[in-house]
Formats: sequence, C-alpha cells, structure tokens
Amino acid sequence: MPAYYRATLQGFIADDPDRVLGIIHQESSKSGFTDLKERQTKAWQVQLSILQRTTAALLSRYQDAAQWGILFEYPIPRRQKRIDVVFLVRNMVLCLEFKTGDTTHERSTARQVEDYALDLRDFHEQSRGRTIIPVAVTTRAKPASLDLDLSHADQVQNVVAACEVDLTERLMWCVENFGQDSGQIDSAGWDGSVYQPVPTIIEAAETLYAGHDVREIARSHADAQNLGSTTMSLVHHIQEAQRSSKKILCIVTGVPGAGKTLAGLNVAHDPAVRALTKGAGVFLSGNGPLVKIVSAAIAKDFKKKQRAGDAERTVSTFIQNVHAFIKDSLPRDVAPVEHLIIFDEAQRAWDAEQCAKKNDRNESEPESILSIMDRHPDWAVVVALVGNGQEINTGEAGLAEWGRALRSRFQHWEVAVSPRVLGSAHGDKMQQLFVDGENGGLRVHEVPALHLDVSLRSFKAEAVSRWVDAVIDGDAQRARDIMPECEGFHMALTRDLSIARDWLRSHTRGLRRSGLLASSGALRLRAEGIEITSGFRQGNKKMYVDWFLNGHADIRSSDQLEVAATEYECQGLELDLSCICWGGDLLHEGMSGWEMRKLVGHKWNAMKQARDRRYLLNSYRVLLTRAREGFIIYVPRGSESDSTRKPAGFDATADFLIDCGLKVV
Repeated sequence: MPAYYRATLQGFIADDPDRVLGIIHQESSKSGFTDLKERQTKAWQVQLSILQRTTAALLSRYQDAAQWGILFEYPIPRRQKRIDVVFLVRNMVLCLEFKTGDTTHERSTARQVEDYALDLRDFHEQSRGRTIIPVAVTTRAKPASLDLDLSHADQVQNVVAACEVDLTERLMWCVENFGQDSGQIDSAGWDGSVYQPVPTIIEAAETLYAGHDVREIARSHADAQNLGSTTMSLVHHIQEAQRSSKKILCIVTGVPGAGKTLAGLNVAHDPAVRALTKGAGVFLSGNGPLVKIVSAAIAKDFKKKQRAGDAERTVSTFIQNVHAFIKDSLPRDVAPVEHLIIFDEAQRAWDAEQCAKKNDRNESEPESILSIMDRHPDWAVVVALVGNGQEINTGEAGLAEWGRALRSRFQHWEVAVSPRVLGSAHGDKMQQLFVDGENGGLRVHEVPALHLDVSLRSFKAEAVSRWVDAVIDGDAQRARDIMPECEGFHMALTRDLSIARDWLRSHTRGLRRSGLLASSGALRLRAEGIEITSGFRQGNKKMYVDWFLNGHADIRSSDQLEVAATEYECQGLELDLSCICWGGDLLHEGMSGWEMRKLVGHKWNAMKQARDRRYLLNSYRVLLTRAREGFIIYVPRGSESDSTRKPAGFDATADFLIDCGLKVV
C-alpha cells in the first residue's frame, strides 16, 4: 500500500493544507482506521504547518528542490506502522518521525525512526544502496546539540534530533553533508517499490491474526517461490483430501530459519483452507515457551488495536500446546472438530516411554495424533513441520516414530513428504521417516516443494546454518571454507563478557532485539556472572515472555544482557543479534573432537549415551541459529582454582572456533 499522500516539494507548497489533510484522512479510513482520534488529526495539522514552512525554506535555498519528493504516512508492513514523513532528496532518503506532544527528546523516538530506516535499508528495493537518514522530530523540545559522526560506514546514518524551531536547519545540514547531486529519486517509483521484509514469528503471528497473508510481507531471497510454493503445495493437498475424502500426512522440512513455522501459520489461516475447515484448523506446538510468547504478543497487539470483527478469533485458539490438545482429545473417542492439524517441530513429539511417564499412556504422540484424526469418517490432514537436528530433550521421538506409527496402524493414510525425510545426509536414523528405507506399502509421494532450503531468518547470510553444521560436526576446514559466504552476517568471538555486551549494544540499532543465549547444561556460567533462565524463572513462569517481548528499558528484557535464555526457551524463536555464552558442557579437545559433559554435584561427568550426546550437540545447533543479523560467541577464560572451570578446555574451544573462521574482538 502506498503513502497516503505524495507530491514534489513544488506541488506540496502549492497545495491547500486542508485538502492534504482531507486526503490523509480519506486514505487512513480506507486502511481500516475509521475511528480517528482528535489527537491524531491535530498531530497531522501540526506536521503540515511545520513542513509548509520548511518546504518554503528549502525551495528558496536549493534550485533543484522543486523536484524533491515528500510522502506522508508511508507503510512499514513488518511493523504494521507508517513513517510519518519521507523526504526524497536527490539520491537520499530522509525518514521523519514526529512527536507533537512531547517536550523532550526521547530515546524511544530515536529507536523507532532508526528502525524504520533499517527496514528500508534491508527490505525496500528502491532504497538499496542509498543514504538513509532517520530524523526524530520532537516539536516542542528545545534544540539539541548536533554532534554526529560523518564517517559512519553504514548507509543508515545516526539519528538526527530536531524540533520545530530547528527542523529546517537540520534538514539543510543533511543535504549539505549527504545530499550528493547524483540524480533525483523518482517519487512514484520509490513509493511503489517492492518491499519484502522478513517477519519474525511474533510479527507474522500478529499479521495473520490481523487478517493478512504472511506471504504479503515475507521476503523470499534467491528462490522467489520458496515460502509461497510450500504454502500452495500444502493448500493443494488439503483441498485434495477434502475433495477425495482422503487422510493425508504432509511432512515439511527446512534448514533452520527457512520459514517452516511461517508456512504452517499461513496455511492454518489461509482463506481457502479456512473455508474448507469452516475455520476449524489448529496450529499445535510442543514448544511451551513459543506458545506462551506468541500468544502473549498477539494478546498485547489485540488489546492495543481493538480491531472490530476479530472477536470470534480468540488468542487461545490461534496456537495451542500439543500435549494439552492430545490430553483433551484422546479420551473423547469422537472425531475432533478440526479436520486439519498443523504440528510444529513434529520431530519433538514424545515417544511412548515419555508419554507413559507424563500421562500414563503407552503410545507415542505421533500415534495419538494420527489416531485422533483417523476418527473422521471422511477426510483429515496432519501437517508435520520438521526441523532437522532439532531434537534437544529426553523423550523426543524424532521423525522415525511417525514412520513407525504409519506402518503399524495407519497404512490407509497417504503421505506427501519432503524428499529429505527419505534419507539423512548425516546418517541419523531419527531424521529418517523409515529407518530401514522401507515404507511398508504406504502410498508415499515425494514433493520437492515441501522442503524449504532458503533461510529467511538470516536475511544476509543463508550459509550461516551450513557453517554451524560444520562447527557442530567438528570440521574446522569445512567451516572456514564456508565463512566467505557469510559476509554481511556479523560473526565474532571474544574471551571477555564485557566486550561481548559492548559488541551487542553497538550492533543493535533501532528496535532490533539482542540477548544472551546459553545451553541449559552450562551451569557454571554462573561463576562468570551469567544467570540462565531455567534457574532464574523459578516462581516466575512468565519470565521468558517478558524476556522476549518487553522493551529495551525494561529490566526483564533480553536487551538488558543479564539473563541467558536456554535452548528450551529460544527454540523456534529468534533474536536480531545474540551472544552465545559457551559452557563447560561442550568443549573441544583438539584431535579428539568434542568432549560432552554433564555437571553432577560439583563434578563434570562424561556423557556416554549416544542419545544424550546428540541432544547436547543439537542444543548448541539451536543456540547458534537463533540470530537474524549476527552473533558473537563468548568463551570464558575459566579459572585454575576452580576444578569445574579449568582454562585448558576453554582455550582449546576458542582456538577451534577461531580456526573455523571467527575473528576475535
């Protein structure tokens, strides 16, 4: 959707301010904001008055200013917000955020407008390579000092603080220092430019809950059909199941951050699917923190906007806990209302032994899910979203349990699968649907579109997940060879926690979020001054919700860099930048490879069970693939006086990671 109002500076100065205000009102109503508050109207009136004077001054100062562009209320889809005003000056983009009621320059305003500028840099095609300057205009504040660094290497410059009396002076300063005379940006082309942001899971959930399609805002990288083709394939299989009264299991795989959860959320709320299911499809996850965090984010967004017509779509039905769904549905012995189940992180479903411990039920969760959906006399679809190498906890059955359940009890089901589940590159039987390669006579269809092979999480470096795999495999040469492909994705190593925190703060701009991450088994990080959430949240089960959602200034926020989230809290979620705090549970021993340990009492014990060793490696794989823009790894120095923190192991680990291509800061 384009800006509410667009004109050249010459056209704007000649326009009637009341007419401009009327256009803005009209376009705002078309966007669904029918109940405009008087405060918003007054804010627009103040902006128009100030900008009419500023425009007149610019026109009198610069001969080419008549063709400069001005846009009001330009959309930022990823944030579901709009930039108040954009000036297109020669080859430069100025983003203005107005605060007409504030009397002091607030850091929150600067963060907000800087974030808009960063989104334009990363996702807006016509802004690519151009100088972008965020300007925070607090109209009633006093003039602030102007001490900006002109040597800023990034195309997004530091935030310029302005007020009503010095806005013209500030814009002229921008023109004099950055407005190179290299041709004028075409306003219409810029306004209609392709804008393809990468939504976080939380942003995507808010967007879908608001009634929009996630494909409208999802950037697709090299393969323009990456997310869209997977979504369309799933919709096709759901329609086929309904039309032919079939029962179908669809298995979707993908590299970390490729958009499996996005595809699942999108399908669950696709208009065609909702029409078939009469709105009764359910998105399930065994990831308790993800369910709580996404639900809390939607509830917060819903309360803030109070959208009419959304009453029937409650937060509690948007995404549900799979364990609770099974516990509620299994004893009923009737078909559930849902014909469609989308199961996120399906490889983490519990095996029969874990179910027996938790629910006194001696069948696995894959078997229970298929049994519940098999009660339908006509059609049913289960979509299993599978993350390779993501099993991190005792009792997680892996993909093989789905294959076992199909062959033993549900041979009448059809199976549409990503080709990746019929073989494992690493030889891990838990990542194969049929461990012996035999499908037992099942109708299995290989569908290439059900594999997402392009990472959306890391919008600058899709090779990062391959680099992580090489590190986890202990292959420094392979990691070093991949490193050049990761250019643009910030990666570093430090032995000093204060440097790690400074690095995160210097790289985290706008409303980007940073945080500390650590393995749940890295219990001796406490000696380094790092608290791990699994211990910290005792008595506060909402802690990780606050950690992921609260603002920078909140002491509970991840940005405070005090509490580290473990693999259990962050799996399926993401930060813009992270610090992985390396623990004593996984240390490198040179030629011997990884040493995997568990702290028992005051001593480390070697992990001997293959299952436990795999879980630990997967935990670090999860931690290393949570960041969207970059990470720094902090490897403690240890202490000779503490038998649980001997320096030799940490030194060898740091040396290995450096050998993998990381630079030391």
